[in-house]
Amino acid sequence: MDAETDRASVAVAELRELLCIEKLDTDLYRACATSTRPGRVFGGQVIAQALRAAAHSVDDTRPAHSLHAYFLRAGDVTRPIIYQTLRDFDGGSFTNRRVVAMQDGRPILNLACSFHIAEAGFEHASSPPDVAGPDECPDMASVLAASGQAMPPFLARKLDAFDVRVGRASPRGKAGTHTPSQYFWFKLARPMQADPALQRVVLAYASDFSLLRTTALPHPATFFTPQLQAASLDHAMWFHAEPDLDDWLLYTMDSPWAGHARGFARGALFDRSGRLVASAAQEGMIRPVDA
Repeated sequence: MDAETDRASVAVAELRELLCIEKLDTDLYRACATSTRPGRVFGGQVIAQALRAAAHSVDDTRPAHSLHAYFLRAGDVTRPIIYQTLRDFDGGSFTNRRVVAMQDGRPILNLACSFHIAEAGFEHASSPPDVAGPDECPDMASVLAASGQAMPPFLARKLDAFDVRVGRASPRGKAGTHTPSQYFWFKLARPMQADPALQRVVLAYASDFSLLRTTALPHPATFFTPQLQAASLDHAMWFHAEPDLDDWLLYTMDSPWAGHARGFARGALFDRSGRLVASAAQEGMIRPVDA
């Protein structure tokens, strides 16, 4: 096993461990923050761990179909995160849960999520856009290097668990739309063979990658630089089908609006067959900072 293969295998194992939270009491859980730097916990991690906490109180026959999260405070990477689940509703076909993520007795995230039994019904779904496949797209580190940017170490550490191939971004949108967009392909760097509940948790984790960055594409500010103060404010996600993160997923993102130091982005996730497996939306702060 070469060094790169070994690093990827370790990263996937660490990600699985990070998302498997510790039960303290009924509906009360603890999870480590992260060993990465700088000192703010990755938002996708808190969403994923909160979804994991909610799912532990729901029967496996009711998979999660949606979540809505608000980021309240930056998480501290040096302290564990406590998750408290509130059992709001158990109906004949739907189940609702709320989860509060806390550090030092203060909430850092509120999440509400809904679970639903499998039912037959009307069906339709959007088709994926006509874009280059994963084999035709460069990896993220190469794209950043070509643009003169170095991948921040904390981001590189998070991405070690994934194989990410970046497509061509459209900062000004396609002709006639004026909606900035980007896309990338991703999968786990090594098979995790996770159960369906954990697959959704991992997908929630990955859904926070680059979504807010889409809102800055048309503007003269680059993420990870002092000229832009960026932070996620809220995040929503809908699961339409069982995801498989051991195979390629296409993540398409666009941003129809930005203003008042905030930006709004939406995303769609497709599997290789073209099936729409999930949708996401996020609003975040994108505040220009004077030099």
